Amino acid sequence: MLFYLGDIVMRILSKRQVKELVLYSPQHTARLEKAGLFPKRVQLGPNRVGWVESEVLDWLEQRMAQREVLI
Repeated sequence: MLFYLGDIVMRILSKRQVKELVLYSPQHTARLEKAGLFPKRVQLGPNRVGWVESEVLDWLEQRMAQREVLI
């Protein structure tokens, strides 16, 4: 799903897309999110949620940066 804010295009990821991207189960993602360790979901409708792609990608980049510090 894409949202247009002027010149900015914001892509919203589904639960399945987030799972494929971060390789965590939806339950683990929810636990991380509740603990403030994963980007917050966006309520799109009464039964639909999504995550801002750029926030999830930033989160992944932070994990990669931590990996480089630990080596």
